[in-house]
Amino acid sequence: MSADCAVAGRARAWTRSALVLALVVGGLGAGPVAAQGKKVKVGVLKLSSSAPIFLGVERGTFREFGIEPELVYFQAAQPVAVAIAAGEIEVGATGLTAGLYNVVTGGEKVWVVADKGREWPGYPLTALLVQKDGPIRAIRDLKGRKVGITQLGATFHYMLGNLLEQEGLSLADVEPAPLRTLGAMAEALQARRVDAILIPQPFAGTAIESGFGRLLFWVGDKLPYQVAAIFYSKAFAQDRERAVAFMKGYVKAARLFFDAVLALKDGKPPAGPAYDEVVNVTARYTGATPEVVRVGFPYQDRDGRLDVADISRQLSWYHKAGMVTAPLQARDLVDGSFLEEALRALPR
Repeated sequence: MSADCAVAGRARAWTRSALVLALVVGGLGAGPVAAQGKKVKVGVLKLSSSAPIFLGVERGTFREFGIEPELVYFQAAQPVAVAIAAGEIEVGATGLTAGLYNVVTGGEKVWVVADKGREWPGYPLTALLVQKDGPIRAIRDLKGRKVGITQLGATFHYMLGNLLEQEGLSLADVEPAPLRTLGAMAEALQARRVDAILIPQPFAGTAIESGFGRLLFWVGDKLPYQVAAIFYSKAFAQDRERAVAFMKGYVKAARLFFDAVLALKDGKPPAGPAYDEVVNVTARYTGATPEVVRVGFPYQDRDGRLDVADISRQLSWYHKAGMVTAPLQARDLVDGSFLEEALRALPR
């Protein structure tokens, strides 16, 4: 069996067993919620890239529009899409994965509605970490090596494939090791069961601080792309009033986040009270130290606008790689109308 066929087979099997996977891997658990408003279950990971959501809960930007986010924590991105399809949550705030795209090819309607993070030069999000005393110094040194990712078809699988292709290699030249959760990836590198991992903040900074991981580079410096998004379930999208209200709260939080930590001045982020607030909120929600969080935050658009052209490129790559079971167009799952309606209602 070819590698592409094997991956496609796994993708089909993943889609069939999606609900089971969501329940087993999801690690559901309610986080802090607002005091009043219409409850909305939001699937997130405990990552620095979730900072706008955390900030919105803390600052009350969602509550301002009658929304009470109930944070439901996951340990990997793909099960979030499955939980959306299964009706376990209403909003997802995480990476764009083959799992999400396969939910759509399987007939479920999930709408990608806003930016939630990009791999971008100068803004740390995902790191390629290697063993601190190992021989790997460049992507080409990964040939024949074992590289830890969460799951087949995850954002990290996409990153690995594209980074290898930049050097004239392919996924067939390495051994992707699906380890299911971000914590398991860090543990595998520390235990020397893998040669490298692709892992986001604050896990990356913690591994470096702990002394077992060495930073090869930040992915955004070599592969800018729309890595994460806000997406709505079909039922939530049909509840137009709530869906737009949630987006208003999200945009207000995204702007607060951008202005506090991303609006560079003289090449450096602001260092005022709002910056410290975002750092401390993110540290509290993720369990990382403020020092690790200060390594940096990922870039995202101040108004939450998506790079739709890049989503189209992702869909093409995943299908060509055999990880998405049928061809998709961006219009099959991107709906910017919620964001545009929210932006029209909000002052600049």
